[in-house]
Amino acid sequence: MFFVPATRLRDMRRDFSRDDTSPGDFYRLLTSTVVPRPIAWVSSRSAAGVDNLAPHSFFTIASVKPPIIQFTSVGRKDTLRNIEETGEFVVNLAPEQLFEQINATGTNFDPQVSEFDAAGLTREPGLTVAAPRVLESPVALECKLHLVQPIGDCLVVFGEVTHAAISEEVLDGDHPLMDRLKPLSRLGRDEWGTTGAVHTIKRIPVDEWPGHFRS
Repeated sequence: MFFVPATRLRDMRRDFSRDDTSPGDFYRLLTSTVVPRPIAWVSSRSAAGVDNLAPHSFFTIASVKPPIIQFTSVGRKDTLRNIEETGEFVVNLAPEQLFEQINATGTNFDPQVSEFDAAGLTREPGLTVAAPRVLESPVALECKLHLVQPIGDCLVVFGEVTHAAISEEVLDGDHPLMDRLKPLSRLGRDEWGTTGAVHTIKRIPVDEWPGHFRS
C-alpha cells in the first residue's frame, strides 16, 4: 500500500473557509463529501387531493423506540406543505431500477401536477395513511408527522413509522437483502451511487481486544 507521511498529508490539503466561500459553493462541498447519502423518496397528498412524489437525500433514522425517521427539506417545498396540511407521508425506497423515474420526480413541477403521473409510476393505497405508496418500490414506510424542526434555511421533518410494507422478493425470511433492494444513493453534482460490493464484518467485543485496551 502506498504510504504518505502525515506531515505530507497535511501539506496536500486545501482549506475552504466557510466565511470566504459562497453559501452555494460550500453547500456543494458538503454534498460532495458527506457521501453516500440515502434517499427518502417521499410521497404525500395535499389537502386538495394532489399526490406528490420527490426525492430527499438528507435522510436517516432519528429514533428506535418509537420508530422515527427524518428527512430535511431544503426550503419550503410541496412535500413539506402537504405533510403540514395532512400530517402524514410515505418514505419509499429508491432502487436502482427506478433511477430515471426517481430523477424525474426531482423536477420542480407546479403543485397541481402529480409526479406519479409525470414519471409514469403507479399509486398503491397505504394501510395507515391516505398518502399513496409507490407500487414499483420494494419498500414503503408509512409515517405520521411527529415534528417539523426549522434549522437555518432548512426544515427537518420527523415522522413516526406506523407501518412497513416490503416486497417478498427482497426478503430472506424477515430480513431485507442489500443485493435485492439495490438502493440508490446521492453523491455530488449530478452523481448517484449504487451499492456495489457489500462487505460483512462483526463488531469486536471489548473482552476480545488485547489486554491493554481494557480497564
